[in-house]
Amino acid sequence: MSEHHRPASKWRGILLAAGSGRRFDQSGQRNKLLQPVNDNMTVAVGSAHNLLAVLPDSLAVLPEIFQNPSAGLLAQSLRDAGCHISICAHAGQGMAASLVHGLQQSLHYQGWIIALADMPYVQASSIRQLLGALESGADIATLCYQGKRGNPVAFSRTHLAELLMLTGDQGARNLLQRYPVTEIEVDDPGILRDIDHPQDLMR
Repeated sequence: MSEHHRPASKWRGILLAAGSGRRFDQSGQRNKLLQPVNDNMTVAVGSAHNLLAVLPDSLAVLPEIFQNPSAGLLAQSLRDAGCHISICAHAGQGMAASLVHGLQQSLHYQGWIIALADMPYVQASSIRQLLGALESGADIATLCYQGKRGNPVAFSRTHLAELLMLTGDQGARNLLQRYPVTEIEVDDPGILRDIDHPQDLMR
């Protein structure tokens, strides 16, 4: 399932929602992305809501149902929220596989903001500042809170070839270590706050 179309914008958000979430529930029975969080939204929909507020043409990357039995419900909830949906058959290979898949469905864009579906507390205003960095010519831009880098992260197509070669579970971290990065300090602790364990929902 893919989303090949002429982009309405130069920029696209890619929401990575294909992880197994085993640290949240080792049995795999509870999908952390479907747990309620802000304003009666689920974790994933809350994350998507803030990304879509800035980039309405955003794409969510999900696993196949055999990899995650709740993927169908997750896909429908994100579609209802306004995301385009694409299923990554190789999601089990790690975060890089989902990122590469999302980029392959989004090759016509000039740049991307890569967001994680388990980070519903990131403010839309922070994502808007990332977009501003892309629009101003940044090749890589990241958000910082009290000097610590967080998510999402923005990339221009300058790095597309290397992004498409990523493997494993490290995502694009290596690129952030090797190339100049535009750091944007924000008053938003949500950029460091993901949902890995049930107690993270109650912090």
